[in-house]
Amino acid sequence: MGKGYRQQLPDRDPQETEEWIDSIASIIDIKGEERARYLLQTLIREARDRNIAIPPLTNSPYVNTIPPESEPKYPGDETLEKKIRRIIRWNAAMMVSKANKKFEGLGGHISTYASAASLYEVGFHHFFKGKNNGIGDFIYYQGHASPGIYSRAYLEGRLNEGHLDHFRREAFTEGLSSY
Repeated sequence: MGKGYRQQLPDRDPQETEEWIDSIASIIDIKGEERARYLLQTLIREARDRNIAIPPLTNSPYVNTIPPESEPKYPGDETLEKKIRRIIRWNAAMMVSKANKKFEGLGGHISTYASAASLYEVGFHHFFKGKNNGIGDFIYYQGHASPGIYSRAYLEGRLNEGHLDHFRREAFTEGLSSY
């Protein structure tokens, strides 16, 4: 599964494990790498067919190409940014919840933003550029992430509570669309 991969569970039968390792080593020595590869792929396919969860086998020159000691220091305050993410997710959830109390079944797609909050927030804090110098970034967001985007705009003072109170009620009002 890759160099440095460690199984997190204790080995309940080390002797059997050693026999499997010896077997694959013998196959490599006697029949070659191609046969060993075929057998391993067949075993993995059989295990998956029997619904045994196996992590994906990633083999790419682009995985972990930067050793940890060569990574640059994170440019922001991780603790503060985590706190901001939590506030934004909370506000987004409350905005959707409040809208659904007024109009049952309205929905709101809060999980889309919640699952991508770190990506969006790193972009907001460190990459996306505003119109300070005339031309800013033009960013298209996945529509279902709108509760989080609106929540952030509220924290920045770009939207007020009245705007949030009209989430998903844009028809005939100055509401906020979810798409």
